[in-house]
Amino acid sequence: MFVDRNLVQRMKDQYPPGTRIELDFMGDDPRPIAPGTKGTVRIVDDMGTVHCDFDNGRRLGLIPGEDSFHAITERSRSDRDAR
Repeated sequence: MFVDRNLVQRMKDQYPPGTRIELDFMGDDPRPIAPGTKGTVRIVDDMGTVHCDFDNGRRLGLIPGEDSFHAITERSRSDRDAR
């Protein structure tokens, strides 16, 4: 399997440990996590998989391109809380 080292480094830079994320969509998984579930990044491995501890107690690796997710910034959190 070919691994794009530049993509992996970008993922590591964008999602350092402790980054809060929100799941938008999970690809082909037999036990998917619901969209909107939030979690905390533990690590991005050398394949680019973003390993997270989700607030619902699950621990799972997200695969860029297969799963859709985004970082939650302080601003986006406060915007949602204000609604």
